[in-house]
Amino acid sequence: MPPRGALAEALTTPEGKARYVRDLFHEIAPRYDDITVWLSYGRDAAWKDVLVRMAAVQPGERALDLACGTGDIAARLRDAGANVLGLDLTHRMLTLAAGKPHLRGMHWVCGDMLALPVPAGSQAIVTAGYGLRNVPDLPQALREIRRVLAPGGRVLSLDFTLPRPPLVRAAYLAYLRAAGGLVGQWLHGDPDTYRYIPASLERYPGAPGVADLMRAEGFTQVSWWPLMGGLMAINVGHVPR
Repeated sequence: MPPRGALAEALTTPEGKARYVRDLFHEIAPRYDDITVWLSYGRDAAWKDVLVRMAAVQPGERALDLACGTGDIAARLRDAGANVLGLDLTHRMLTLAAGKPHLRGMHWVCGDMLALPVPAGSQAIVTAGYGLRNVPDLPQALREIRRVLAPGGRVLSLDFTLPRPPLVRAAYLAYLRAAGGLVGQWLHGDPDTYRYIPASLERYPGAPGVADLMRAEGFTQVSWWPLMGGLMAINVGHVPR
């Protein structure tokens, strides 16, 4: 794989971020499941359970899981009764998802959150796990989600967010940089591999900002729910009936 380039430089333009994210997740795909467990202190599965319960799936509803990775949320949506399509930018992630015995027979598509390959108004539910933070144009991604949701549909996004107290925020970012650097050097020989998380988080509006953007794109009943003391959050928005 060609080098991704300097992290800070790559994140200065939408095009650079798109390239960096695609290459990064191709590289880390085989370790993605382990990394999400480690960085969440083992809480990742519980958070995804909460997200799917909040989705209030009705049997037979169509659900689109964005940035589906290796299929954790998609599997939960299917088990709750939804007809699920998992979408990810990284083909290697989808190959790993399709290879899991308990996920065989599910539907996967390699695609871009900025131009979703599904018809307008076709989905009852859209979910994203650690996905909105990675798009190079967040308003456009929300616009696309709004387009594909049917009246009465809902979107739920699980992601990192930043705590509000400045000292706690600074300490949290410092921890992510240090821990990410050590793990990246250990697993990939590149400390920037997981330093991407705090770098992307500094450029992300966080759960309150995402809620504001949802309202601006026409979502209603917008809310967000803090997890792990406000270090993580679930954003929720609905499409008017």
